[in-house]
Amino acid sequence: MRTILLGLIWACLGLSLDGMSLNGQRLLKRVRRGWMWNQFFLQEEYTGSDYQYIGKVRSDMDRGDGTVKYVLSGEGAGTLFVIDENNGDLHATRRLDREEKAFYTLRATVVNKRTGYKLEPETEFIVKLHDINDNEPQFSQEVYTGSVPERSDIGTSVIQVTATDADDSMYGNSAKLVYSISQGHPYFSVDPNTGVIRTALGPGDMDREQREHYQVVIEAKDMAGQRGGLTGTTVVNITLTDVNDNPPRFTQSIYQFSVKESARSGTSVGRIQATDKDIGKNAEMFFTIVSGDGMEMFDISTDRDTQEGVITPLDYEKKPSYTVEIQVQNTQVDARFLSAGSKDMATVRIIVEDVDEPPLFDKASYLMEVKEDAAVGAAVGSVSASDPDGIHSPLKYSIDRRTDMDRLFNVHPGNGSVFLLRSLDREETAWHNISVIATEFNNPRQTSHVPVYIRLLDINDNAPTFATVYETFVCERTKAGQRIQTVSAVDADEPSAGHKFFFSLAPEGTYRSNFTVRDNGGRNYCIYGCFCITGNHILWIGFSGE
Repeated sequence: MRTILLGLIWACLGLSLDGMSLNGQRLLKRVRRGWMWNQFFLQEEYTGSDYQYIGKVRSDMDRGDGTVKYVLSGEGAGTLFVIDENNGDLHATRRLDREEKAFYTLRATVVNKRTGYKLEPETEFIVKLHDINDNEPQFSQEVYTGSVPERSDIGTSVIQVTATDADDSMYGNSAKLVYSISQGHPYFSVDPNTGVIRTALGPGDMDREQREHYQVVIEAKDMAGQRGGLTGTTVVNITLTDVNDNPPRFTQSIYQFSVKESARSGTSVGRIQATDKDIGKNAEMFFTIVSGDGMEMFDISTDRDTQEGVITPLDYEKKPSYTVEIQVQNTQVDARFLSAGSKDMATVRIIVEDVDEPPLFDKASYLMEVKEDAAVGAAVGSVSASDPDGIHSPLKYSIDRRTDMDRLFNVHPGNGSVFLLRSLDREETAWHNISVIATEFNNPRQTSHVPVYIRLLDINDNAPTFATVYETFVCERTKAGQRIQTVSAVDADEPSAGHKFFFSLAPEGTYRSNFTVRDNGGRNYCIYGCFCITGNHILWIGFSGE
């Protein structure tokens, strides 16, 4: 039996098989069986209204008498592919897409129509879809993002774009792609074979400070770029990244600031600003004082947030003004661009402003003494203050009345002399603590206070008194010389050497007195007596203090 596959490409092979009779009986002779090459080619995307003819399957067992029929099995048999059981014509029932499935494996055989027996083994063949250029190139990304340093040389690689074509790369040029640039001239170019985008202009034309962002449109065309090929496009957003090609520049050549003479070390005197067209680390800068009479008096640091130079005082003398030269430069320098200069200079003049300081007393506190019997208006002492600004501003003095509620003292407003307003008594208050105020006449807000401690000096203005009232009991018939009581006295005054009292019997007690008083060697005396009288006796003792 011979099976004939009528297709687009045919090749001949020979193979011997056992034959079968039409009625299914085995024959005793051997027959030759042959078939052509086992591939059919079918054009994809057929648009005709009838079934698409593929080819013919022909068996040697078919005598043309209608006793055999052809049977088809395998991928898509009966749905995608059908065979005419009478003549072996093979058709595709609908349009097929090679990009979905490139080939189908089918099997065909012939059977006896009456008995249903196979008249020969199945023959396997392939229906391969013949590609047409029905797919446009597709880029792997709709939008690409790339970057390249500014000032790059011509031909510097930026980014590679890639497109693919679903058509058969083994058949014709349907999947042969060529890249071209449709937007982005003259700044960039694209390699037609690899899709690598490169810079097309030199360093002088690719300046980020002039233009930072570019949008490039790339086309990929199949059919090797020939006319009639399909095209796909993509957008490439390219950013020029910064390089340090610009030095910092001061916004002005001369700055002037003022600082109060009372400013503390480290406080800000002023800020100077420099600009840099670069960005990021390439715009970072630092400031230094390089010369001037204020080099040792002031310092400058860089505010990392604002990139400003902050001038601060260290420890300056009282001088009307200072001048310093400030230098600014980048923290990172690109040697390729040193010809443009890497630093800038500015002059800073600092004026020291006088601060109106409060009056200054010549002592931190004053100690004064006055006798307690001093007359009203008597001078107690004096205080003195001066203006530390050196301009000899007139001062006036006064007493803080919160420290002298009884208004015992006053101070002369012009010369600071402290004097009495009322008489004093040391036995009531031995010390008085007051506060004297010095005020600038031309600026009353500038005041100073100083404490004044006043001690009252004692005079003997108080008579001694007995320490208590004495009531003494004595037995009658007491022997002469018997001590019956010790008495003592006190004095409110305060002599520096202590008190010395002299005791004696008062005149009222000397008549027919049975008692005597003797010094006991201190501030007390002993009373002695001898009497035998019934009733109450009152003893009068007089004394004086020394």
